Amino acid sequence: MKRMSNETRGLWLGLLGVIIFGLTLPMTRLATGTVDAPQLSPWFVTWGRAALAGGLSLIYLLAVRAPWPTPVQRGSLLLALVGNVVGYPLLLGWALRHVTASHAAVITALLPLATAAAAAWLMHQRARMGFWVFAALGSALVGFYSVLRAAQMGQGFGLTWADTLLVGAVVAASLGYVAGTKVTASLGAEKVISWVCVMALPITLPGAWLTWPDLSIAPISWLALLYVGVFSMWAGFFAWFRGLSIGGPLRVSQLQLLQPFISILAAVPLLGESLDAMTLGFALLVVLTVFMGRRMANTPLKT
Repeated sequence: MKRMSNETRGLWLGLLGVIIFGLTLPMTRLATGTVDAPQLSPWFVTWGRAALAGGLSLIYLLAVRAPWPTPVQRGSLLLALVGNVVGYPLLLGWALRHVTASHAAVITALLPLATAAAAAWLMHQRARMGFWVFAALGSALVGFYSVLRAAQMGQGFGLTWADTLLVGAVVAASLGYVAGTKVTASLGAEKVISWVCVMALPITLPGAWLTWPDLSIAPISWLALLYVGVFSMWAGFFAWFRGLSIGGPLRVSQLQLLQPFISILAAVPLLGESLDAMTLGFALLVVLTVFMGRRMANTPLKT
């Protein structure tokens, strides 16, 4: 039997990570419920999922005898904590009480471009003009989609409050990703996410206790919380980072373009959402701008 190459294994691991992350949107909506049928509060989902990941991370770091991060590394880890442990899941949770997972998938499809833009800003990396053109085009598409969707729902023309929260979630996650990237080379990718979750435990454990639900919660919402805590917040990063490492970041990272479509398709059986031609069309257009923008970002400038 022919042995699988590292590149192929990397692609499969990367795809596994993308599928795990793609299920995050519908699972978060299952956990929080809607405005008309609320379940777990977005505050509790934020603290609870991070506390679950923090416990697993603590076990992992003790098992591998990971050294303590240096003071410089802790600064970047703290920023990653604010962006990825608190900002992204909290804003996403509140938004998903008001919009469908498919709708959110179109807005959050901008995350790879936002991360590249944040890297250019925070890490002082020069980007080609073409990158900024596609970044602006992608943002304009998302804005146009939001306006059309709001008009369809009788809310007038303009960004809805939920869309503003989703944009904030994208910004928070992109800043957190860049902060984590700055210490990935010295700590290792798996240890970065684990240290971030462990450092958050003094906040997430009491936060989960103080926001523990008083009312009866549907079992499916508890299962969804378990998913986003164990897989979205922790195990998915292990598969994704390992895939990038052994399969090559340039090739494996392109799989991330599938994530919005995985979210949209998963929302059909999990949430009973219907496939919407407009949503699929805008998702495809946004992903195309992300693809072209990332190509521009990865192309070195001529000197």
